[in-house]
Amino acid sequence: MIPATLLLLLALMALAIPVGAALGLLGVALDQLYGFLPLTRAAGEIAWTANNEFLLVCLPLFIMLGELLLRAGIAERMYAALVKWMSWLPGGLMHANIGACALFAATSGSSVATAATVGTVALPQAKRFGYNDRLFLGTLAAGGTLGILIPPSLNMIVYCVLTNTSVPKLYLAGIIPGLTLVALFMGAVWIACRVFPQWGGEKREVSWAERIAVLPDLLPPLGIFLVVVGSIYAGLATATEASALGVVAALGLAAWTRHLSWKMLLECLEGTMKSTGMVMLIIVAAFFLNFVITSIGLTDRLTEALKALDLSPAMMLLAVVVFYLVLGCFMETMSMMITTVPIVAPVMFALGYDPLWFGIVVVILVEAALITPPVGLNLFVVQNLRKSGTLNDVIAGVAPFLVGMAFLLLLLASFPGLALWLPSLLDGVQ
Repeated sequence: MIPATLLLLLALMALAIPVGAALGLLGVALDQLYGFLPLTRAAGEIAWTANNEFLLVCLPLFIMLGELLLRAGIAERMYAALVKWMSWLPGGLMHANIGACALFAATSGSSVATAATVGTVALPQAKRFGYNDRLFLGTLAAGGTLGILIPPSLNMIVYCVLTNTSVPKLYLAGIIPGLTLVALFMGAVWIACRVFPQWGGEKREVSWAERIAVLPDLLPPLGIFLVVVGSIYAGLATATEASALGVVAALGLAAWTRHLSWKMLLECLEGTMKSTGMVMLIIVAAFFLNFVITSIGLTDRLTEALKALDLSPAMMLLAVVVFYLVLGCFMETMSMMITTVPIVAPVMFALGYDPLWFGIVVVILVEAALITPPVGLNLFVVQNLRKSGTLNDVIAGVAPFLVGMAFLLLLLASFPGLALWLPSLLDGVQ
């Protein structure tokens, strides 16, 4: 049963069928092959249940928040300000790419939106100032992955829905690992540009007066981060309500900068509906697939197979890491999470791993899946923005940053407090 399921999934992916449709078709096929009842009759109820989850209301709201920031020109001004503040570092603009991704991640919650937004603004600068193409592209693709580790994060919300974990606590757990990963990414750029100075592009001289003048352009993303995350920890709003507050704040900023118009709003709504439709189709199809594999006993068999390996907790963690890295080469991240977390998480929790800590590990592994070929979504986003050259350039460019992610996983395994310290402070306050 397990080999047949994997073969069916790989066959559907190889046919380039959209991920949501592939998951739904796999569920129908498994029902026909192994179902003792016509499980497809429950599809309507499952679709309603998945769409009726209150916490998932924040998905379209966070997507719209990113759309508003992009179309209001806030992202462009933020990037220009970071360029002036980071120009003194070896590889100045590439550090600005990562810093801009980190700031935008703290408002949008989406890796694809982060990579697309910062990439749109940054790519024209690469050739103009003589940067190494591959490393520059790598900073955009890898920097975009910060969108799901630095709160607020759409993937963290999905993990919380699947495992009944606290969203505020998981958001807190992601802050230190997220900032650590930013430092590791910047460290990779610094080392590369010290070893190969020609990769660092043309240095730009910027006065302190110019740097201070652009400081106000860094405030809007930080303000929205405080509105969204601050309202949650102040006890003023739930995660869903906080996403709505973020949209209101973004609308206010767009009006303040005189970018708010009916045309701009219609474009934001259109982009939001397209992205939300894609994500929700994947979620509904994955929920249906999970229902089918649970009903036919595949979940129990997988769990028994994992337990039968009789691995130590450390070896099981290593097996899970390898499993996600391999699976991430073939599956889209959201569907990978929804399909696997309900199976893998209970086994890891039974071995004594903290749900918050494991959630951060899963999110980092999902980040890696975004930049591993052949299905790494951020690779295609950056290549599509580039509109020249080959995808191999982007793939080569992300290699140093995959090493950074691996190092962060080692740090988390050695020092779990990196993820658990801030949530423990929240427990102390409560």
